[in-house]
Amino acid sequence: MLDERLGQLLQAAVPHEARVAVLLVDIRRFRFVNETIGRQSDDNTIRECARRLRESWPEQDNVGRIASDRFALLLGEFDNESELLLAIEQTVISTFQTAFTVDGHTFSLSAVAGIALFPEDGADVDTLFKNAEAALVQAKAASEPYVFYQPQMNARMAHTLLLESKMRGALEHEQFVLHYQPKVRTHGARIAGFEALIRWKDPDGGLVGPGEFIPILEETGMINEVGLWALRRVLRDQAEWRKRGLDVPRVAVNVSAVQLRRRDFTEQMRSLLANNAGQALDIEITESLLMEDIEGSIEKLEEIRDLGVKIAIDDFGTGYSSLSYLSRLPVHALKIDRSFIDGMLRANENMSIVSSVISLAHALKLKVIAEGVETDEQCRVLQELECDEIQGYLVSKPMPADEVARMLQQNALAA
Repeated sequence: MLDERLGQLLQAAVPHEARVAVLLVDIRRFRFVNETIGRQSDDNTIRECARRLRESWPEQDNVGRIASDRFALLLGEFDNESELLLAIEQTVISTFQTAFTVDGHTFSLSAVAGIALFPEDGADVDTLFKNAEAALVQAKAASEPYVFYQPQMNARMAHTLLLESKMRGALEHEQFVLHYQPKVRTHGARIAGFEALIRWKDPDGGLVGPGEFIPILEETGMINEVGLWALRRVLRDQAEWRKRGLDVPRVAVNVSAVQLRRRDFTEQMRSLLANNAGQALDIEITESLLMEDIEGSIEKLEEIRDLGVKIAIDDFGTGYSSLSYLSRLPVHALKIDRSFIDGMLRANENMSIVSSVISLAHALKLKVIAEGVETDEQCRVLQELECDEIQGYLVSKPMPADEVARMLQQNALAA
């Protein structure tokens, strides 16, 4: 049956060029149970191992016992390697950290795994199982909890684990910082607001951009803590600018899918804003995220809007928004994805998309912000198309909070 399921997973993966994982898991010290406390307890221990493996593995129906103390686990079409690594860590390591109590006896067991991946390590059932077996032998010899068939995969996963560990340290030791990128009005070049962009001050490697660590934060759930920190930091920086007598701009913060899905996200926002008079906070949410649960998103965002928070749809044009839903969403702005801005002077199709999005947004009484503007020619075209605001390196790179204060002072003097 497990062979058949793996065959089905492989067939389903081919059209999408997806990946499939095969794990062979050995239970360590199982012979000790058999020899020490008897066969009946031995059977009950295997049942408990099976229960733990099934409950911790993302695809519970794809877990099978294939030998006395060996299980096979299959994972189909996983999104990325970090998702796979998290599943392995939870199943092979975390689930065996709790001692077993069977028939009045308490003892510890551990597991070791060999992993093969489709299509890198084989294109058929037999090859994948054979290579997972080879990886399992290597894991036992090296006394490692798990080993991938390809050595380079082991190195990559080790890097991911190291990065996750560093992320936890970064949160604990306050290594995250916010940089702010201004948005200016297309006509007049006056500052319209800022977007807060998170950076990580890695003690070993310097300033790291979000593309390298945000996926890890999302997969581990740490994005909730870091996201709340970013919101608090923005409000604190705004309070500091206000103390200096500056005209405090609206600041937008990106909200991830993990944060928005939380049941208490609206309450978190309400609690944050309750003690921050005069706040000028916006949030940006990607189009694809909104479409995952459109009715739930509308309800949550309406509550957040009622708190005085403005909402923008980020990366607009890359998802699949329905116009009927777009008209119902409580948003104030659309941000055109930088890929369209980058290509609008090279391809008529991109120019048509940019022009159409601006016209659509204005018809719905929404503001339009163009991301990734880097040249004077792009700016000129966006002016002609009546885009409301631009953001990008043509205006300014993201900057620390102190530099924002200086920019606001200069902006006030130029008024």
